[in-house]
Amino acid sequence: MASKYPPVQGGGSLILAWQVKQKNVLVIGGGEVAAGRILHALNADAKVTVVCPSSGLNDEVAFRKSEGQILHIDRNFEPTDLDTADMVLCAIDDPEASTQVWKLCKEKRIPANIADVPPECDFYFGSVHRDGPLQVMVSTNGNGPKLASIVRKKIAETLPDNMGAAIDNVGKLRKKLRAVAPQTEEGSKRMKWMSGVCESWSLDDLVRMNDQDMDGLLAQYKSGKIPPLEVIRSG
Repeated sequence: MASKYPPVQGGGSLILAWQVKQKNVLVIGGGEVAAGRILHALNADAKVTVVCPSSGLNDEVAFRKSEGQILHIDRNFEPTDLDTADMVLCAIDDPEASTQVWKLCKEKRIPANIADVPPECDFYFGSVHRDGPLQVMVSTNGNGPKLASIVRKKIAETLPDNMGAAIDNVGKLRKKLRAVAPQTEEGSKRMKWMSGVCESWSLDDLVRMNDQDMDGLLAQYKSGKIPPLEVIRSG
């Protein structure tokens, strides 16, 4: 009986796509590691505040400041900085100060990541491959960041160059489908039909699909049919 089900493998992380759009992300530090954290947060449309003396900002963080992409507070961290923070990313070369940040975050129940100190992290940053809407993350649960990068590169090498564009079009088609069949009871049929499109059309077809093609394809939704792209265009 037990063999029917996947075995439990402890020691992992619950890998999620954390939505931080318009949330307040506090970054403590302004060096190379902080720069990477800042970019991750900005890519997720977060509102980023960086606390660090100006002398500690590297070129990339200084650039983000000059472009108005971040709010910079020119001083060392103070506990009151946590008052408006939804998430804290600490990247400073001071173990004692980092641990103090961690303890304060625990008291306030603010999720935090203390760079290079796995026991003082609520979450880890994996190695990420990005292609438009596609994000692939590899995590070693803090055991080997460099190995995560190597695995991520190998995975990325196997993906088609136009995968992101295909996903963009599939997203547009899904939105159009919801407008055509908005009823809740259509949910299961919508999912099945969209799965059929992704499985029966080639990646190149999904990339080439334009708005007119989408409308022609959606005209077949009620019947459940999924004609090839060439048939849609010839009709």
